Amino acid sequence: MDSARSWFHKFQPRDKSATKKKEATANGNEGSDEAPSNATKLRVVAAKEYIENHYKAQMKNLQERKERRYNLEKKLEEADVSEEEHNNILKHLEKKETEYMHLQRHKMGIDDFELLTMIGKGAFGEVRVCSEKTTGNVYAMKKLKKSEMLRRGQVEHVKAERNLLAEVDSNCIVKLYCSFQENEYLYLIMECLPGGDMMTLLMWKDTLTEDEARFFIGEAVLAIESIHKHNYIHRDIKPDNLLLNRYGHLELSDFGLCKPLDCTNFPDLQEKDINLGKSYSDSLQSASLPKHTQQEQLENWQRNRRTLAYSTVRTPDYIAPEVLLKKGYGMECDWWSLGAIMYEMLVGYPPFYSDEPMATCRKIVNWRAHLKFSEEAKLSAEAKDLISKLLCDVDQRLGTKGAGEIKVVGHAFFQSHSWFKGIEWDRLYQMEAAFIPEVKDEFDTQNFEKFEEMLSSKDLNFMGYTYKNFEIVNDHEVLGIGICKPAVQGLYADWKPGKFT
Repeated sequence: MDSARSWFHKFQPRDKSATKKKEATANGNEGSDEAPSNATKLRVVAAKEYIENHYKAQMKNLQERKERRYNLEKKLEEADVSEEEHNNILKHLEKKETEYMHLQRHKMGIDDFELLTMIGKGAFGEVRVCSEKTTGNVYAMKKLKKSEMLRRGQVEHVKAERNLLAEVDSNCIVKLYCSFQENEYLYLIMECLPGGDMMTLLMWKDTLTEDEARFFIGEAVLAIESIHKHNYIHRDIKPDNLLLNRYGHLELSDFGLCKPLDCTNFPDLQEKDINLGKSYSDSLQSASLPKHTQQEQLENWQRNRRTLAYSTVRTPDYIAPEVLLKKGYGMECDWWSLGAIMYEMLVGYPPFYSDEPMATCRKIVNWRAHLKFSEEAKLSAEAKDLISKLLCDVDQRLGTKGAGEIKVVGHAFFQSHSWFKGIEWDRLYQMEAAFIPEVKDEFDTQNFEKFEEMLSSKDLNFMGYTYKNFEIVNDHEVLGIGICKPAVQGLYADWKPGKFT
């Protein structure tokens, strides 16, 4: 009977859920039908993003490769070269494309570089000169600590910086050659600009002549315009972010990473609280314009400038009032910052300078009462007018409707400001600079401040950070990340018949 009953059970419908449960228990996976954990979900999202980014990058690379070929062939047709020269140049491009593809597959890391002198230091990391071991080419390496950016909620800012540098191709903007990440840090490999920065130049010269300032402010206008065209707001325009190349031309740096001031550390400022009536509080009275000569104010600024420039809080001297008031702001806040820099170039210190950051903020918010021009500075009427039209309300600020309000001559709607009369905007970067820094060689760091050395988890938040520019492929027959200026912008613009034969 028992054997018959056993035989009968073999033909009964099985409880599939029970069977699966027994199997899971036997395999030590009891409870596997539970919902995935948050960590698993995060990994799934990251994997999806990685795959999507990978194939988007592949398609983008293919399209860019086709465009480079098309642009080169178009230039060759216009140049009317011989068939032999035509073929030689195309073969040269194909060789570079092959090297670039090899480099794309190479996993770049810190071990590919020799680290040299530190030339910058901030809350998130450092900038130092480095040389690529394979080619010996010199770059500026920006090293950013992931944990610190996560702690301060700066992840989106560093992504914005990387994206802008990869997207904007302009001689007004510091060039990004590649980016990569390791467990603890993100790295940006950029062109090295040995001329130092505008802050250091102003420390040396105190003030600039109006002709010198006109040249640098003009190039800064072009730099700001180039990022605004790509719908980016810099939000951190200040002298130490205006770098000089070895020929003295200005290039804008530090995009969206280091806000000069975390406004959440300050109370909400309201203009009604910043009046100059008798009920003004003691702390606010201390923010009123000092009764000092221009020389005394300049000396006071010089004593405090170095400390303010390299503090983790940073100086608010160049921040627009709408940013401090948390009213919402757009691209016009960058033009305010430019006005503050122009004032400092000509007078020797920022227009709302005070020993205390809070007092500076209060002056900026109440700019109508505090924007004054020292008689000792002897500014031209045109210079005062331009500064006044940059340091004003948003709806009246020059540049709010576009850089054309400042630079376009003879436009039906815009007129170039009179202070820029005679400036050739299209030739600024081809002209001799107003100041040519002393640079001995590509390793020379004399134009930068000296810094003490800083002690030194690959994270899902930084997925897709890796980047390589086609320009990192050298014209020479070597693999590595050498500089090839004409590779993307105006491809082979310096080509001459017979060059590659």
